Amino acid sequence: MDLLESPALPIPAPPASPDASASYRQSSRERLSPHDLPHFQGATLFDRIARVVCEASCLPRKELYESWEVARRTRRRFRGGRVVDLACGHGLIAHMMILLDDTTATALAVDRRLPRSAGILAEAMVRGWPRLAGRITLAEQPVAGVAVDSGDTVVSAHACGGLTDDILGLAIGASARVVVLPCCQAEGKGDLGGVGGWVDGALAIDVTRAARLRAAGYAVYTQTIPAEITPKNRLLLGAPPPR
Repeated sequence: MDLLESPALPIPAPPASPDASASYRQSSRERLSPHDLPHFQGATLFDRIARVVCEASCLPRKELYESWEVARRTRRRFRGGRVVDLACGHGLIAHMMILLDDTTATALAVDRRLPRSAGILAEAMVRGWPRLAGRITLAEQPVAGVAVDSGDTVVSAHACGGLTDDILGLAIGASARVVVLPCCQAEGKGDLGGVGGWVDGALAIDVTRAARLRAAGYAVYTQTIPAEITPKNRLLLGAPPPR
């Protein structure tokens, strides 16, 4: 299949802080609050974002770590352009993507049903970084109705099941850059690419997704985020063919 692995370029190590201890699980779905602030006392951008998120008291801990890993690894590969964060949850990836690369002017964060606290988090992020004001749009609508352009970077963390395939389809149709962290691969519904007899069904689905990008002329890069954050940790990045 000749999938391209990411070259051995350095990725900044996760911040060293007490959150790495066994007693402070990055995979926890507990809501971050000011009580968590002692775990994020460093000077890194991650720690600064985490402190803002803790003060907002609305985001599951797992979502903070997932969003950071997806955003920083995406920015290592793709710079500039509008960010389109699909199945966005609270939209934190969209905010992080601009903070990591200010050459991105705007971001669109879309979910069929936004959490009520998405606006609370957005307001907190703007208080922390006033330059974000007016640059991130939160939209509650079906992903299928989103217009994607060739200059966009389409990103999605844990779009369930076939929604990941729909997002890949939107990106391919627009010849846009795309990054997905799939989850909930349903073997009875997903395309196993004929290799389900060799490998785990969920892996077969994700390998087939990578092959789909390759068939569309994309350069494909495969990574994993730390398993201590989520076992659904396969990150798939695709760069469209040059025009």
